[in-house]
Amino acid sequence: MLESVEGKAQKWAGKAQDAVGSLTGDAATQVEGKVRQAAGYAQESYGEALGTLRDKTAENPIWAVAIAAAAGYLLGTLSSRR
Repeated sequence: MLESVEGKAQKWAGKAQDAVGSLTGDAATQVEGKVRQAAGYAQESYGEALGTLRDKTAENPIWAVAIAAAAGYLLGTLSSRR
């Protein structure tokens, strides 16, 4: 949840920075604002996905353990092949 909130803050800060760059005619500040906005969107999406995963794991802990075991087995099998 914290990641989602931080992402929203970054997104809004980026929008403000973009607006300031637009008003002052500073292209570098505008670009930094747009990059910050994009990072904020990514962080917000990551936070929402993490929250969904946390909720689903709490609802079905046995499935979560089974999926983690299967993923571990698959990664172990793939990494042992040389």
